[in-house]
Amino acid sequence: MKHNRSSVVGLLLFGLAGLIMTSCMPESRSGDVYTRDQARTSHSVYFGTVLRVEEVTIEGTQTGAGTVAGGAMGAALGSGVGSGSGKTMAAVAGGILGGITGSAVEKGATTTAGLEIEVELDSGELILVVQEKDDAYSVGDRVRVIKDAKGTTRIRQ
Repeated sequence: MKHNRSSVVGLLLFGLAGLIMTSCMPESRSGDVYTRDQARTSHSVYFGTVLRVEEVTIEGTQTGAGTVAGGAMGAALGSGVGSGSGKTMAAVAGGILGGITGSAVEKGATTTAGLEIEVELDSGELILVVQEKDDAYSVGDRVRVIKDAKGTTRIRQ
């Protein structure tokens, strides 16, 4: 089986783009997911009552990985079109369009559903926490409010 240089380069760029996309996924904003730095550290726990719950959208990230991956794929696909200077222009155009598309895909793929949860702590203090919609909360629920030393706060049942 005979492979031309551009198809091999295209396959390599496609694989690299996939690797970039999967390695740059954002950290979770879930109430039940802890980062490595939060493991084996002290957290303060408060108790309270849910006053209000509202669905929100947590905006996706744009780390640049989608732009790079999309640009690489677009350039590889564009380089397979035409010949001479037309081939170069097709690769450049493919890279630009691929970068724009990759950026939009990354933001869309990392956008998540969230909850804005207002809690009255037993101390009387009112707090509001936004986290991924990973559990159901209702007005009147008794909850634990967990806060780490850096101020990261989460609501748990």
